[in-house]
Amino acid sequence: MSIPELLIKDGFITERDREKIDDLSARSSLSFIKIALNFGYISRKNYERSLSNAGYVFSEIREMPSDPQVLSKIELKFADQHVAIPLRIENNRVITLMANPDDKLFIDFIRFTYDREPEIIVASDLDIVWLSHKLLGDKYVKSAVYELLNRDPANSAFITFSSGQLVFLFALFGLIVIGLMINFKTTSITINVLVSFFFLVAILFKLFLALVGSRFELHQAVTRDDLKELVEDDLPIYTILLPVYKEDKLIKKLIWNLQALDYPREKLDIKLLIEEEDDKTLNAVRNLDFPAIFEVVVVPFHMPQTKPKACNYGLHFARGKYLTIYDAEDIPDTDQLRKVVAMFGKLPSNFICVQSALNYFNRNENFLTRMFTLEYSYWFDYMLPGLDTLDIPIPLGGTSNHFKLENLVELGAWDPFNVTEDADLGVRAYQKGYKIAVVNSTTYEEANNEPINWVRQRSRWIKGYMQTYLVHMRNPLSLLRRLGWKGFLGFNFFIGATPLTFLIYPFLLAIFISYLVFDLSTIRTLFPDWVLFVSIFNLMVGNILMIYINMMAVFKRRFYELILYSIANPVYWLLHSIAAFKGLYQLIVKPFYWEKTEHGLSKVTNPTNVVK
Repeated sequence: MSIPELLIKDGFITERDREKIDDLSARSSLSFIKIALNFGYISRKNYERSLSNAGYVFSEIREMPSDPQVLSKIELKFADQHVAIPLRIENNRVITLMANPDDKLFIDFIRFTYDREPEIIVASDLDIVWLSHKLLGDKYVKSAVYELLNRDPANSAFITFSSGQLVFLFALFGLIVIGLMINFKTTSITINVLVSFFFLVAILFKLFLALVGSRFELHQAVTRDDLKELVEDDLPIYTILLPVYKEDKLIKKLIWNLQALDYPREKLDIKLLIEEEDDKTLNAVRNLDFPAIFEVVVVPFHMPQTKPKACNYGLHFARGKYLTIYDAEDIPDTDQLRKVVAMFGKLPSNFICVQSALNYFNRNENFLTRMFTLEYSYWFDYMLPGLDTLDIPIPLGGTSNHFKLENLVELGAWDPFNVTEDADLGVRAYQKGYKIAVVNSTTYEEANNEPINWVRQRSRWIKGYMQTYLVHMRNPLSLLRRLGWKGFLGFNFFIGATPLTFLIYPFLLAIFISYLVFDLSTIRTLFPDWVLFVSIFNLMVGNILMIYINMMAVFKRRFYELILYSIANPVYWLLHSIAAFKGLYQLIVKPFYWEKTEHGLSKVTNPTNVVK
């Protein structure tokens, strides 16, 4: 009895399921077992239970020896499609691991390729996937790490500081030291005034962006009529990458969120990207007692261990026309994929990315989640429309970006050495003349509700902004030619100034407190009253403007209960400063280190509790 017949006899799939699986197999080149286990037809536990009842024994294969000469004759993608791999020749037979022991196509491949009969060892599909990628994934993971560096080294963050940047920084530092030695007071006053002025101009620029953005909507409305015009059979295959690392507690929630997507199951190409050593997450998938609708892709170990490296690896196995990324805790609107397909159909060809709006399902949980929500609200409702209206490069968010896969590959995909890879990708796309739109669909995320975890996440973001700025400012004149004056100044005052304002802020605050509270005579001696007045004025005006911007954020989304929290922005900025100094330290000592953010900490889990 064949495996499909066995599963039908045991009641785990129906005859209609078998027909659907066979039809999809014929159209996609995926094997029966690959489709059955990864498109939600049967759970792994039921599959293994059915085979065990029929007398098959599942073997532990993690430590099995292999022969490189045998492995050299099989391509990883073929092994992955059939969930099978030959390991070595023993007693004139090919020791072959198979999740489906009657996969005739793969058995014929073994006979034809090795001119020997296979000796089949039945094993879990997850174990075979893990071993296949570990043994055969080397060229793919190296491509994931080095493709952009080899093709376009000028846009890779592999080198943190260029020679020219190091010369400039050390020369500037030397001039400051010499100035302090020659005339300490005048040099100190000059530095103080310049820093204060820069801080104020950076805040004014953000206010200007917000005011411009308040007049426009970046959202491209996809209506119900647009969705009705979509023909089910014409919907393209849609790849979803799910990069996870030690997210075993969120796997069940992730599956639930994916099953809610309103998109034909056979048109979904969902890849759960798991790092080779992440046994926790792999075992969480193994222990599921219900069917999953994603395929596990194991990313072989290779430094740097970053999300963009994992996504680049997953690209090699993507089958879709469009591609998006969701984090483990994301809850996208159920019709989001359909809306994106409809929008791409309406947009000009130079639009290669559609960004979904992001919001938080736990916005009222505590102080941090409320401030986080204010940030995202003015970002999507004011800043992005302002950047787009002024034709300034838009740094993408880290999730729910929907790409045309062909154009994403053309850009070199993500930079594995940049820890805010999507911000960098947005700048690179802009330089190539591509455009980005925002669709009227929301993905709900978990706002970070724990201070130490928040600093870890924010320090990575700020470090990534520093990396992105350093990469694209290696040749300022060339960047100016590519971006034009507006784009160049916008890039400097948005990407470059954002980390710098966070680094400057505590020093201005310290001068203000020392002058106002302690009334230190030393400060009065060092800085004349007019200098202190300028610093304090800039600090106060800067904070008032940021409070005003945060207050603006509540109106479009009607989060009126958050308006008083806008006043706490000076405190929130201090947290940013802590994160910024941590990010600066890591930029120097470990620039590619991916600061892991813990998810699943919130006690709020239901986005329906959020007022849209």
